[in-house]
Amino acid sequence: MAAKAAGSGGGRRKRAPADPEAKIVDAALRLAALQGWADTSLADIAAEAKVPLAELRHRFAGKSAILRAFLRRVDEQVLAGSDPALADEPVKDRLFDVLMRRLDALEPHRDALAAIGRELQREPPALACFLAGPFQRSMRWMLEAAQVPPWGALQPLQVKGLGVLYLSVYRVWLGDEGTDKAKTMAALDKALSRADSVIAMLRRGPRRRRGEGVEAAEAPDV
Repeated sequence: MAAKAAGSGGGRRKRAPADPEAKIVDAALRLAALQGWADTSLADIAAEAKVPLAELRHRFAGKSAILRAFLRRVDEQVLAGSDPALADEPVKDRLFDVLMRRLDALEPHRDALAAIGRELQREPPALACFLAGPFQRSMRWMLEAAQVPPWGALQPLQVKGLGVLYLSVYRVWLGDEGTDKAKTMAALDKALSRADSVIAMLRRGPRRRRGEGVEAAEAPDV
């Protein structure tokens, strides 16, 4: 008979304790799905996560900070799944892969995110501004994951454009009940195709008329 591994519990390894921050974030999302975001208190989240309220206070200043931590976690999941082989693919394909991976990372929490989204619309505008910075940072990281070169001084416009594109697809994803996410993928493909057209137009620059002909002026790459 094989010898049992040393230690108590018949050789079973003790599981490492879960990260308290992850437990708190997961608990907040579970409660948001069950009872709504506005009706979920910090005390509720601490109880659901099975951590002392003082521990929650030590790690998070409030519910908005918990949402920011969730955004960071999603960013890290997407970045961890980056495939260097995609570098040779067209920009559109790279962005498609990155944004679909982001939505896949959100999928286990779709009900919670739908509830949070509905209720944040009724929150003061200050909260939206508070979360705008982390969202813009997430979009910058998505561009990095897709290996899209920054537009120099116009990078804020580039990041904002990706954010608008992503949110338009995100709304489709929230209502997409299909297991294959066909509606979401079609919406993303269409949005990226439109973005390709806009970028191509920006790169061509303004059209100038010479005599009876019209020719495109070359715009410098940014």
